[in-house]
Amino acid sequence: MTSTPITIPISETFVSIQGEGKLTGVPSWFCRVSGCNLRCTWCDTPYASWEPEKTTRTIDELIREASESGVKHAVLTGGEPMMFTQLVELSQGLSSAGLHITIETAGTLTLPGVVCHLMSLSPKLANSTPSNDPRDPSGAWAARHEQRRLDYDAINELIASTRDRQLKFVVSDPADLDEIGSVLERLSGYEPGDVMLMPEGVTVPSPDEVAWVVDACVERGWSYCPRVHVQLFGDTRGT
Repeated sequence: MTSTPITIPISETFVSIQGEGKLTGVPSWFCRVSGCNLRCTWCDTPYASWEPEKTTRTIDELIREASESGVKHAVLTGGEPMMFTQLVELSQGLSSAGLHITIETAGTLTLPGVVCHLMSLSPKLANSTPSNDPRDPSGAWAARHEQRRLDYDAINELIASTRDRQLKFVVSDPADLDEIGSVLERLSGYEPGDVMLMPEGVTVPSPDEVAWVVDACVERGWSYCPRVHVQLFGDTRGT
């Protein structure tokens, strides 16, 4: 008797360089799931959240594609990959195939059994809430997003679950620094070098626009996190 293949909704897969975080510049196979439990107003992948596009793929097919890609790093991203229990089998299969695994998540959900070598957490600040967003005329998503965007128990569990982690905060205004400080006070198990500030936007900012971000990183021992893929390719899918 043949078992039914395990499938997962996928927005896109591609090989590129990692453009963000500790592994910036490393050739990687990206797997973007389709679906998210949040709706960030500045989301740069709305095709995986606000208007999710998907192709149903089997776990075996994805593992084979990653193994044949020729790269040694896999990035499981979204959307929100931790929504899908199928990620457990996918991550285990990728690890067995010898790939280093980064999971990019907002940190609102945990998933027992998932394999991850670099947990890339992006806790959402108040600047992410889609207040008065025309895509959310009823305000239902704004209320849902605000309720869900920070789960300190989940973030702390995810920090503790891997030997390496990074905390990426999307910032748009110096006032965000106070909120980041409040968030970090409720977290443990990280070093200042794990904290990263990423300027909001899908274009390359000028030095003057991000001078305050640089100053904050120098003062606090945090890291400045550019979007190198945007510098190289622009705001383009599949990069």
